[in-house]
Amino acid sequence: MIVVELFFGRDIPGRAPLTDAEWDGFAATDITPRFPEGLTMFDGDGQWRVPETGAIVREKAKIVLAAVAPSSDLESRIDAVRQAYRRNFHQQSVGVITAPACGAF
Repeated sequence: MIVVELFFGRDIPGRAPLTDAEWDGFAATDITPRFPEGLTMFDGDGQWRVPETGAIVREKAKIVLAAVAPSSDLESRIDAVRQAYRRNFHQQSVGVITAPACGAF
């Protein structure tokens, strides 16, 4: 299996943070169709360092964890989710980690 972890910041430039309703809509239209085998979504407290200033920025986050079978289209599915979130919510980035794993359901 491949374990996929995606990290979505909830602070949106120029407006209030991403709402639960907005997240639910995004998950239903952009994440679930690309990971129909199943996934887990949970809340997190993220932080990152601004390279130019060294300042630490903290924000609420959504984390998606999916364990999926290796497939030739996995990279494009992950990229589609990341690009959709960046585009829809004006984000600079969406973090991703992928790693091989042994697993069963």
